[in-house]
Amino acid sequence: MGMKQIVINDINSIREAARAFITEMGERKVYAFYGKMGAGKTTFIKAVCEELGVADVITSPTFAIVNEYTGRAKAIYHFDFYRIKKLEEVYDMGYEDYFYSDSLCFIEWPELIEDILPADAVRVSISEQEDGSRLVSF
Repeated sequence: MGMKQIVINDINSIREAARAFITEMGERKVYAFYGKMGAGKTTFIKAVCEELGVADVITSPTFAIVNEYTGRAKAIYHFDFYRIKKLEEVYDMGYEDYFYSDSLCFIEWPELIEDILPADAVRVSISEQEDGSRLVSF
């Protein structure tokens, strides 16, 4: 499978980009989002969740590590590992129950938990281009 790319020209086209992303998702469940601070990871994940029927997407789970949303089909877990100091914290939260649950998992700052990412996790990179658009590659 080759690398796919979606361009988000501006905030107004983010829902369209989210729909395009969902079309490509297939059966895979765990998505690791890479990108600099401010690249738009949270905003994109939010748009994807909304397109999946989540009514209550509010914020990035910065303090809780994980937020659980209810989509049309089932639970969606949104992780933010930015504040993780050591992997033990992730073990303590019972990450396997999420990552191997058959629910969708969207992970921000996966760099910090590389060692325990499932082998089949889809790596998604979001980068800001010179013209201010965002490039989503996976």
